[in-house]
Order: sequence, then structure tokens, then C-alpha cells
Amino acid sequence: MPSLGRSAEYEQIKWDERIEHDLAALVDLALWEDTAGGVDCTSEAIVPEEAWGRAAILARTPGVVAGLRAIPNVLRKIDPSLRLSTDYVDGQEIKAPGPIGHITGLARKILLAERIVLNILGRLSGIATLTRQFVEAVAGTRARIFDTRKTTPGWRRLEKYAVRCGGGWNHRVGLFDGILIKDNHLAFLSELNPGVPHGKLAAEAIRRAKKFRDCWESQGRLPPLVEVELESPDDLEEVLRAGPDIVLLDNMQPEALRAAVALRDRINPAVELEASGGITLETVRKVAETGVDRISVGALTHSAKALDFSLEWVPNP
Repeated sequence: MPSLGRSAEYEQIKWDERIEHDLAALVDLALWEDTAGGVDCTSEAIVPEEAWGRAAILARTPGVVAGLRAIPNVLRKIDPSLRLSTDYVDGQEIKAPGPIGHITGLARKILLAERIVLNILGRLSGIATLTRQFVEAVAGTRARIFDTRKTTPGWRRLEKYAVRCGGGWNHRVGLFDGILIKDNHLAFLSELNPGVPHGKLAAEAIRRAKKFRDCWESQGRLPPLVEVELESPDDLEEVLRAGPDIVLLDNMQPEALRAAVALRDRINPAVELEASGGITLETVRKVAETGVDRISVGALTHSAKALDFSLEWVPNP
């Protein structure tokens, strides 16, 4: 995972009790989906209750693995007899085809855990792999790759953890940990203040946000970053003078981004610029070369293709 090195950062996800809380809830739901709270019909019909077994987790496609950290928690929740052995860690490149670990324990319970384990590994590894591709595409520029809140409900911390495994950075986790003044906030203010130019509304929103932040800080609470989204470069100068932490430049062409960087450098170099909006692996390098500091990519989580894993039974010697 990339290390912290700048002051204007949202919380960067690490494996902690909050992720484990989310994971436990997801495993409970997955078990309910598979057993309706009761039974694995096939295994109970043909697998002896006390039989033990061993199965290999096989990678069928290469990539960056993420989710191995989750598997012991999943296995313990299903049955204390289950154990994972692996020489890999999250964030590591894996080759394919080939095994990345083994699960041992009661045979029925291994079969019950199979799909849950593979779904978690496939989803999170797919995100980590796509993130790594974006990170490598902008190597040598100042730009860093960030995720968004375009995540699967219930999976947000796990998916943002996978982005970190791929070398990316986390944008705000939720509405609670950052002030991001978006187009709809400004549209609402415009409705209340007809005729007021968009740039003035954005600057006033930033001032209100900073006042709110000062109140939080005076209460000993961690002050949130203040970020504002702009869809037109015409509003940038007034916004920069209001002094947000970050300006998000949405759906702007490289020429406009380059001009925005030059204006930022002249007026308020402390403000970081973030590009977003439909950025792909084919276009991200051109965006990074404009000099922006951040590039946020919703596709990291909403469009990542799952990595292909399977569970194959290993006969007892």
C-alpha cells in the first residue's frame, strides 16, 4: 500500500475492527442466502459429518490479490475447524494458473465456505488489479489515483481496502468524514439565490464549510477536508481565492485541466486539483500529464472485473 505523505488526506482504509464488522455482516448474509439459515442439502446428503478434507484455492487469471486477510475471519465464522495456509499477502502479484493457498478442516464446512471465499477473493482482487493498472498508467507524474463512493452497498470499506492493496488512494469513506460541495449542493444554493453567479455561490459555500470545520476543530474533533466540485473552469479563480483544500474538476478536457493547474499555481498553490469524470485506462495518462494532483475513478469499484479463482479438492495422501 502507498504510504501517507501529504496533509490533505481523507482517511486511508486499513484492516481494522470496522472492516471486520462489515465482513461479519456480509458473511451472515451470504450464509443465509446459501442455507436459508439451515442446510446445505448436497453436502449433508453425500458427505459424512465427521469427514476431513483439504482444498486448494487456485488462481485462474493473474493479477493483484486482495481479500486473503478476510478468509480466516470467514472460516472461523463458519466453523472453528477450518484453517487457511498461504504464502501470499494482500497486494501481492499472483501468477496463474496455480494455487495461492489451501483450506483444511471438516469437509462439509469447506464446501459451505467455498463460494463465500471465492466471491470475496474474486471481487476484491479484481478491484486491486484494476487499481494497479491505473496506478502504473500514471507512473512518473504527480497524479495519484483515488476511488469514489461508487461502491457495492455493505462492501465499501472492503472495496476501498482493495483499492489500497492495488496502490491507489481512498477518497472520503462516507458523508460523515469530508465536506464535498457538489453540483447539486450548488444547484440548491442557486435556487435560493437567483441571479448570483455560480462562482460566487461556490466561494460562499466554501466559506460556510470552513466555518463549520472551525466549529468541529474547536470541539476537539478531527476537522474534515473541504472540497468543491466545479464543472466550468470559469469559476475556478473565485473558488481558489476562497481557499478550499481540494477543487474537483469534473468532466474537463486536458486543455482546460492544464489551464486550471496554471491558474492554481499562480493564485493558490496550496490547493490540490482533482480530475474526474469518465476517465479510463486509455485516457488517464493524458489527464495525469496536465499536472493535476489527484484523479478519481469510479470504475475502480463499480466496473472492476472479478479475478477468476476456483476451489479444487486435494485428495488425502
